Amino acid sequence: MTNQTLNLDGALHQYLLDVSLRETPLLKRLRDETAQLNTARWQIAPEQGQFMALLVLLVGARRIIEVGTFTGYSAICMAQAMPQEGRLICCDIPGDYNATAERYWREAGLSDRIEQRLAPALATLAALEAEGLAGTIDLLFIDADKANYPAYLEHALRLVRQGGLILFDNTLWSGRVLESSGQSADTLAIQALNMALRDDQRIDLSLLPLGDGLSLCRKR
Repeated sequence: MTNQTLNLDGALHQYLLDVSLRETPLLKRLRDETAQLNTARWQIAPEQGQFMALLVLLVGARRIIEVGTFTGYSAICMAQAMPQEGRLICCDIPGDYNATAERYWREAGLSDRIEQRLAPALATLAALEAEGLAGTIDLLFIDADKANYPAYLEHALRLVRQGGLILFDNTLWSGRVLESSGQSADTLAIQALNMALRDDQRIDLSLLPLGDGLSLCRKR
């Protein structure tokens, strides 16, 4: 027994997957294909994708925004959990992986639920506010350039409805959040975000040791 979160070694992590992961063959194939890329570290953990799908179900999310889509794994997890009329807007910059995401979305039969917008995400989020989506989004997942995390928070708080969810990925940053000197701009931004979230009375907060750290925020 312990009152601290367990440190998962390889064997215990594999047990976790064996008894809980319900990954579809298509998602497994996408994850395997993504693992061959030199940017494979951007891929979320499969158990995190499944957890996010559960959150979509729990809040009954029909409108979702994702900032940072990569090859589309997390988008599939969330879109599959949405009702048929749900809409997921994916914000990313142009890259070879965009086509991979769209190919798997088509194969999964989800293309009608997912719209990919390729531009700097801050510009896309501002455009979505201008389109009248402020206060209408059920869930907003942020997994993109870390230096802009504090700015993404303010956009998210304007776009998400009261009671909606904001998720930030990589908020434990492989332990680099503990650094006190020589931090990169990304590390400094994540440290600043974590402190800001702790003190922000506009949200309810839980930082989960899932994947590389997932901050779960509920807009009050």
